[in-house]
Amino acid sequence: MRSIGHFIGGKEVKGTSGRTADVFEPMTGDVQAKVALASKAEVRAAVENARAAQPEWAATNPQRRARVMMKFVELVQRDYDKLAELLAREHGKTVPDAKGDIQRGLEVAEFACGIPHLMKGEYTEGAGPGIDIYSMRQPLGVVAGITPFNFPAMIPMWKFAPAIACGNAFILKPSERDPGVPMKLAELMIEAGLPAGILNVVNGDKEAVDAILDDPDVKAIGFVGSTPIAQYIYERAAQTGKRCQCFGGAKNHAIIMPDADMDQAVDALIGAGYGSAGERCMAVSVAVPVGKTTADRLMEKLIPRVESLKIGTSVDPSADYGPLVTREAVEKVKSYIDIGVKEGATLAVDGRGFKMQGYENGFYLGGSLFDNVTKDMRIYKEEIFGPVLSVVRAKDYHEALALPSDHDYGNGVAIFTRDGDAARDFAAKVNVGMVGVNVPIPVPIAYYTFGGWKKSGFGDLNQHGPDSVRFYTKTKTVTSRWPSGVKDGAEFSIPTMK
Repeated sequence: MRSIGHFIGGKEVKGTSGRTADVFEPMTGDVQAKVALASKAEVRAAVENARAAQPEWAATNPQRRARVMMKFVELVQRDYDKLAELLAREHGKTVPDAKGDIQRGLEVAEFACGIPHLMKGEYTEGAGPGIDIYSMRQPLGVVAGITPFNFPAMIPMWKFAPAIACGNAFILKPSERDPGVPMKLAELMIEAGLPAGILNVVNGDKEAVDAILDDPDVKAIGFVGSTPIAQYIYERAAQTGKRCQCFGGAKNHAIIMPDADMDQAVDALIGAGYGSAGERCMAVSVAVPVGKTTADRLMEKLIPRVESLKIGTSVDPSADYGPLVTREAVEKVKSYIDIGVKEGATLAVDGRGFKMQGYENGFYLGGSLFDNVTKDMRIYKEEIFGPVLSVVRAKDYHEALALPSDHDYGNGVAIFTRDGDAARDFAAKVNVGMVGVNVPIPVPIAYYTFGGWKKSGFGDLNQHGPDSVRFYTKTKTVTSRWPSGVKDGAEFSIPTMK
């Protein structure tokens, strides 16, 4: 059985806390590895390594830092298939989905290759008599990322690629449920030429998280996970003066207008609602058909599609989706389906009884579909994070617009329509951070920013794109004048450009 430690000082090291956690293979239910859970002392060792290495890395010119990132991208592409299979076997998502996970992370690493341009400051000659003003972006020092199980390649790269390119050293605390790929990514960064100590990986649970939050040398923290933990990390980090960006849960709606291409909308709902077994913060979990006729047409097409979903192993190339990440995750989703039935929603398709032949101990769950869900139900209010789609019928466009706008979460939303005016109005007015128009999962490309509103996001700056450079750097502004031999005398009022 594999034993997974930590990655500190440029190499994998064994855990010393004496605590471990099981890493399962979701498609079989078997334990495939033991991962060490870091103590406060082990986190501190990683931070000390990072702090010692960071000044020299920050002094390395941006173009050379970019070359390391370029080489890293090349190495990940070389090992693409191996990384995807490892990811699939630890997480449960299918291999094609795992490749998408890796690719979306790589795109941010590619964006970070432009760091020589992205870190350029501003310059004004002659801002005053003989005075020039310029600004520069400088790294923060040691920064950290706490990342979730559902994207064990993408989210770590979203965090460490821009941070390291900016000249910081990075502490990564990935999910202990699927730590294999983050460890491999750290190895590839070293192979790409990154100095030892600039990227450290500490595996662990709450003890490691709290150690990162309380460490005085960690200047900024990025987090992705559930909303309660996002709020906890944001508040605790703020108390110690750290810069923080935390992204939490979601309840993403898809509005189906009467004029929508119904086949396109159903395809979108099936892929975005059930892909990766619904374990995505950008999964569509609420469909909102506008008008009874639209709702009836939608359900007529949705029911057979959900019933015919092909659930398979993580390595089955024909599977629509694979197992969930743990047995506890399966039981949690089943409990929400039970709640929905008790609340009076119509369970049009029930996936609770699904068993995978030959893999009876795996963490499988069939697709479920609810109709006649109302906004006061828990299955509407709370994030289920599984292969469950809820249909909330809206009588008109204004009611449909209000549903995602009034919801506690504000991560992503989509509208399906042929009406450009309706789409434009919706995009302008909906109170949600990311909007798709005939696009079911509106995850922006790497050079735009990713982030939700309301209880889906805490902090002023978002992930990747220009915001990532702003988050991982601090701006210094210099006002300079070189004496020309003219004596002005003392000035006692505040300087102005009058």
